[in-house]
Amino acid sequence: MAPYKRRVALIDGCRTPFVKADAAYADMTASDLARIPATELLQRTGLDPEEIDACVFGAVIADPVTPNLGREVVLRAGLPRKIEAWTVNRACASSNQAITSGADLIAQGLADVVLAGGAEATSQAPIVWSRAVAKALMAASKARSVLERLSAFKKIRPGDLAPVPPAIAEAFTGLSMGESCEKMARENGIPRDAQDRIALASHLRAAAAMADGRLGRDLVPVYPPPRYAPCVSEDALVRKDTSLESLAALKPVFDRQFGTLTAGNSSPLTDGASAVLLMAEDKARALGYKPIGFLRSYAYAALDPFDQLLQGPAFAIPIALERAGATLADMEVVEMHEAFAAQVLSNLQALGSVTFARERLGRQKAVGEVDPERLNPMGGSIALGHPFGATGARLCMQLLGELARRGGQLGLVSVCAAGGIGAAMIWERE
Repeated sequence: MAPYKRRVALIDGCRTPFVKADAAYADMTASDLARIPATELLQRTGLDPEEIDACVFGAVIADPVTPNLGREVVLRAGLPRKIEAWTVNRACASSNQAITSGADLIAQGLADVVLAGGAEATSQAPIVWSRAVAKALMAASKARSVLERLSAFKKIRPGDLAPVPPAIAEAFTGLSMGESCEKMARENGIPRDAQDRIALASHLRAAAAMADGRLGRDLVPVYPPPRYAPCVSEDALVRKDTSLESLAALKPVFDRQFGTLTAGNSSPLTDGASAVLLMAEDKARALGYKPIGFLRSYAYAALDPFDQLLQGPAFAIPIALERAGATLADMEVVEMHEAFAAQVLSNLQALGSVTFARERLGRQKAVGEVDPERLNPMGGSIALGHPFGATGARLCMQLLGELARRGGQLGLVSVCAAGGIGAAMIWERE
């Protein structure tokens, strides 16, 4: 990636509280959720909507009724309908992709202002019928008589009527995310105790950030339909009273006999949305905005999903660092998506390994070690939850907020994603 010709600024961002699937947001679609931070963001910044050139949002679970989430945000947030808008899907890195897609437009001079973000309504995951039932329904819809409609279903057998439930699994490998991460834990020698300690830190740090208001600044209260009550004003998944003992008592979920991954050291299915406002630096200055950060570089990478599915960050991070002209030691805050504690530990292990650097990256030196005090200081996805399309933007907001609090300059965001994908972003403050 060549250096940006125009510096890309992040002006501000916000998100809904994250909530467990099938709970408070169960009756809300991704479009319903995404509209909330998008609308709030414009109110907070006071931006004239006419200034927006494009809207890019990420989503993983496509809504069959409103598949273009980006366009729905424009329409539902009352933005000028002339704004071009589209939706991206890079699995768990979808809102990272939305942000970098918007940044590329700005850097190339094709846009000055971009609204970006993502949302996920896992509660609304579509239920798929068997192919036999689908074909029968299509035939019935074209029938010209009642008899023809009935005839369309004559080949249906009882087993065909069972719907196919949604699953977080790799279509290519046939393994679920948890099963793939169990494989990583075994191959990398990641013990259960270490995983539980990552989970404990995630919850305790998130609880502390909730208590002192660091997390609250980014949140927008939500009044869920149909009763529009009670109001959801904080992340609902943080366990403030968790302990190593309670985490250790949980049974493995994906490999019940020999596994180490539990509900406690894995991120839960979550609903939520996030949005950020991007501008060219010169545009921001002209409009009187003080950016909270600038995108210095980014990188995406991929590996064989049969290998270590969620180790993509270990491949993307060194590329992003090289493009930024920085080292891992320069990163004053590191926000690493916690799909599973074992995935975090596997990536940290790889980054610190000379063997991994030489055999997998073609480098003579290890990428480096991450100071635990700089890693996810406000908690991560294990505690806060993981709405697939929204997490990347949350990470960017938390990173820049914590950098500001610490008076730091450089920080790293990384995300592992389905398909063996990794994402990394380097942000800087003035």
